[in-house]
Amino acid sequence: MESAVHRAVSVVRERYSEPLTLDDLADAALVSKFYFLRVFTRVVGITPGRFLSVVRLAEAKRLLSDTGLTVVEISARVGYGSVGSFARRFTETVGMSPIQYRRLEVDTAPLLDGGDVCRSDVGPHGSLLGCVSADEVSAGSYYIGVFNGPIFQGRPAAWTTLVGPGLFTLNRVPAGRWYVHAVARDTLGTGRGSVDGPAADSAGPLQLAPGVTVRCPELTVRRPDWSRPPLLSVLPFLERPSPVG
Repeated sequence: MESAVHRAVSVVRERYSEPLTLDDLADAALVSKFYFLRVFTRVVGITPGRFLSVVRLAEAKRLLSDTGLTVVEISARVGYGSVGSFARRFTETVGMSPIQYRRLEVDTAPLLDGGDVCRSDVGPHGSLLGCVSADEVSAGSYYIGVFNGPIFQGRPAAWTTLVGPGLFTLNRVPAGRWYVHAVARDTLGTGRGSVDGPAADSAGPLQLAPGVTVRCPELTVRRPDWSRPPLLSVLPFLERPSPVG
């Protein structure tokens, strides 16, 4: 049934600005609504509604980067009826406001300096360790972050960088249920505005108990295929300000 999901994903990517419903996407997939929801979530990893939201916000990032459209215009173009709701959701998922993203202000970017970062020193913590490599891409540095869901969005609970493939350790990760995401700086890629997006991989959910070290499944970054949701959390090593005329 991947072909059915593929059809629905194509509809989302082409018609993200429209008020698409679950019925619309199930009709495009030529299956029942309830079956479609189950199969889509299994193949893509998130629900159709969340996938639509991610695609809209990824397009908003592109428009902020590549055009001179105002935030109000972009909000409407990607299907939001309220610019306030758009700005709030964008800030939550990307890690900075639309205006900050357009400027990519250094002091607001969460991932610039390298090294482990923890959201809070309060409360119980554990550690995650693992290994990252690349498959058929020429990767430079790697970013590994701990997020609260299968989508690469928001600010990480902890993160680190590597200059090449190998082992990583994430210390002082708050106890809880986490997903580990790895993204590579592909030296053959086009960087900001790339249609395909950077090579990436993820693993989870991983349950982390206080004082415990958990081994993460091996992460192998690959170029995205049609089913991978866009990456939303800002990555300064891939995203740089571009002049807008």
